[in-house]
Amino acid sequence: MKAKVITIGDEILIGQIVDTNSAFISKELIDIGIEVSEILTIGDSKKNILNSLEKSQNNFDIVILTGGLGPTNDDITKEAFCDYFKDKLVLNKEVLKHIESLFKNFKDNPINDLNRAQAYLPSRAKLIPNNFGTAAGMMVKNLNTLYISLPGVPFEMKSMVSTYLIPEIKNEFECPVILNKTLLTYGLGESTIANKLKEFESSLPSNFKLAYLPNLGRVRLRLSAKGDDKKVLENTMDSLIDQLYIILDKIIIGFESSNPIEKEIGKKLIQFNHTVSTAESLTGGLISSRLTSIPGSSNYFKGSVVAYNTLVKKNVLKVNADLILKHSVVSVEVANEMALGAKKIFDTDYAIATTGNAGPSKGDSDQSVGKVFISISTPTDLKSFEFNFGKNREKNVYKTVNKALELFFSELLTRQ
Repeated sequence: MKAKVITIGDEILIGQIVDTNSAFISKELIDIGIEVSEILTIGDSKKNILNSLEKSQNNFDIVILTGGLGPTNDDITKEAFCDYFKDKLVLNKEVLKHIESLFKNFKDNPINDLNRAQAYLPSRAKLIPNNFGTAAGMMVKNLNTLYISLPGVPFEMKSMVSTYLIPEIKNEFECPVILNKTLLTYGLGESTIANKLKEFESSLPSNFKLAYLPNLGRVRLRLSAKGDDKKVLENTMDSLIDQLYIILDKIIIGFESSNPIEKEIGKKLIQFNHTVSTAESLTGGLISSRLTSIPGSSNYFKGSVVAYNTLVKKNVLKVNADLILKHSVVSVEVANEMALGAKKIFDTDYAIATTGNAGPSKGDSDQSVGKVFISISTPTDLKSFEFNFGKNREKNVYKTVNKALELFFSELLTRQ
């Protein structure tokens, strides 16, 4: 089973917005055993859409397009569908009723003919309802390929995929079993890990693949399998994972679930009935932003001090001025004091602190650019870590954020 995802929009091609739709669709499809073998972004022109439809015919089982279903002149996906499938637009009364109901509550923005025109679909198309917007989705089966068109607005598209499209595809196709397991590692680079796994990779069964996913201070290892017998695949997967643990035991911190690490941290804190706060210098609040991005995080996250300026470290976190004078603001001593200060201010079980030289200049310290200190105050002790992440400012900041969250999660895992 092969699928192709096509995102439509000049705004994607010029970098005005980032395409997140294809990533979401790919994950949803792989979860039901359908492999996405191609992702394409094209501009808002009928010629581009027609060429993409033509090239996809019979080369893919499923082709999913997003975008081009709005009420404006550059939304031409339905028109292109009619041209390609030699069809015509007809009024769908169900869609019209839905659109009219959405506009009932907008007295300052009444429905117009452009909105009503969105209720017209190709006569051959099967409706995919859009519960949250005016742009209906549609499906057309042509020879051996199922063509699907969805709106480009992410929250509308996601609901349509989960609620209607995935069940429809599962009814239409007999999907193979696909398994994926991802291990989280830190401490070694991608090439070093690959060198350690040479023999392991060469002995993998033909239906298993190992992928390396490096990301600023960590490497994820995704082991994937495809077949018809789920039990056989699961047994083989478990055996291979055991081998990876033997080879890479010291750098594996656990499995990556479908949840981001900040969600796993939240689950652990709730499990232990513990709380956390942060004191951030070079990360500028990014750690607290990640932690609070999870719904319900107020149950365990109490607050943060962004101590970007030395005076804030002294006056708010109560870092000793003599300590700063002796060791500088970029030091393990100051990171420790910051963590203890946050823990006291917010009365939390844990506190995470970061300080360092992100670059390009050194700031209030003689430490080299890229030098970073992370401290974690726990219910029983204080742990500190020193890193040198290099000279790129953006990389230094995001490596520090990732490393701090990984170290904190690793600390929580030791307390199970």
